Parts: sequence; C-alpha cells; structure tokens
Amino acid sequence: MLAPALVILAAFYAYPTLQNLALSFTDLSLLRLKRGGNWVGLDNYREFLASPDFGHILFNTVIWLTALSVVLRLLIGLGMALLLHSPVLRRMRLSTVAKLAILVPWATPPIVAVVIWRWMLDAQNGIVNAVLLRLGIVDNPVAFLANLRTVWPSIVTIIVWNTVPLVALSLLASLQSIPDELNEAAALDGASRWQQFRHITLPFLVPTITVLTLMSVFWTFNNFVYVWLATGAGPGTYTNVLATEVYIKAFVDFRVGYSSAVGMVMALIMAIFGVVYYRLVAPRELASSL
Repeated sequence: MLAPALVILAAFYAYPTLQNLALSFTDLSLLRLKRGGNWVGLDNYREFLASPDFGHILFNTVIWLTALSVVLRLLIGLGMALLLHSPVLRRMRLSTVAKLAILVPWATPPIVAVVIWRWMLDAQNGIVNAVLLRLGIVDNPVAFLANLRTVWPSIVTIIVWNTVPLVALSLLASLQSIPDELNEAAALDGASRWQQFRHITLPFLVPTITVLTLMSVFWTFNNFVYVWLATGAGPGTYTNVLATEVYIKAFVDFRVGYSSAVGMVMALIMAIFGVVYYRLVAPRELASSL
C-alpha cells in the first residue's frame, strides 16, 4: 500500500538529493555539461568552508534571514491571533472583516510582494519616504534597500508582512479550540488575565507553535526569492545568503559542482537543526503542555 507513495518520494526527493551529492564532488561547469566534471573529492567543501565569505554568508542566513524573521513572525502572529480572538472584535462585528484583511498579504505571491515593497521603499517615488519626509522624521530620502543600516530590516519586514498571516491564522485556530469553560473557571478562582494566558492559553498553543517554528525555519532558511529580488544579494554581497550563493555560483560563475556543495551544506545544517529540535526542544515543549 505504501509502495506507490515511496516510489514518488524517491523520485522527487531521494534521486535529486543523491545526484546533487554526486555533483558536489566534481568540478562540473555549466559551460561543459555534456563533458561532465572531473572528480575533485572534498575540494569544493574545503574551498567553501575556508572561504572568507563563509562566516558572513552563514551569519546572514542564520541570524538575519531566519532567526530574526521567524521570531518576529511568531510574536506578531501570536499578537494578531489574540486580537482576532478577542471579544471586542466580536462585539463590533469586525471579526470576519479582520480575518479577510489579514489574508491579503498571505494571498500575495512572494514575487509580487517584493515588487510592491521595492516600489514603496524607493528613495525617489516610494510612499514610505514620502510619509517620513512629510512627518519630518528624515531630512532626505532613504534608499532602504541600498543602505547598509536599513537593508536587512527592510528585507525582514517584507518577509514578515508576507508570511505572518499563516502563523496568525494557525494560532487563531488553536485558540478557538480552547474550551471557554477553562478560562471562566480560572476567572472565578481569581486568576488574572496573564495567569489565564500563562497556564491555560499558552500550553494549548505550544504544539502549534512547535510545528510552526520548525516549518518556518525550513521555509525561511532555504528561501531565495526575498533576498534575490529585493537586493540581488547586494549592496555588493552584503545580503548574500546560502540560497543566493547557490544561484550565483551555478548560474553566474557557472560552477555547478561548487554550487552543489553549497547546497549540500545547507541540507546538512537543516538536517542537524531538525534532529536537535525534535530530540531536545519539541519533546520538552510538548511535555510542558500536558
């Protein structure tokens, strides 16, 4: 019964992974695909790991692209879910409108989202600079995607805007599954709002947060679209991440073998993270919610 599914998984996941692993041990060039590449062993891995840019690229990927955006996504998503679940919106009959409004960023394709934000952040014609100048917050237009101090906050803003609705709606679904009787009983016993959230609401949300954290890290760590379309890994290589490094080495420098090695390093990092997360973090969080 499982054989058809296993065959499909092997065809779409196992074979490309093994093929990429094999290519990573060669010096295959995009200009000499028919000739194939020569076996170079671990040279591609040594060159990448010893590269002076490796630390910078890894920091950008792990801290700026992944950690910061995932944490902000979860915090903002939790706040939005609590707001959507609040009785205030129900009394004002705005719950449905708010839920529809929050779907707009999520329904926007990442490519379109980046294009819109690039226009909004443009130094000459962008609405963000127009508002900041009108309010007197800045004296001169800011090139958000070209300034080293603002480029990463701008990219993180685009990512969070485009992806936070999924987190908010997932947490909202978990909030709606909590029996009202639990909070009512806690309130009668004198529990404060914070105590109700800490001891009732949060434990119910832990399983959902655990899954959202893992999936968000995987999706964001491997993401290529946001950084490449927003800055092209620039200014210079300031915002270069592992995903853009794979593209640059393969399709700009034509070093397919080296690019495959970078891709395998990405896969190894995510595999280690997944194992550690499920062995150490997830069981502890799930146990605390029981």
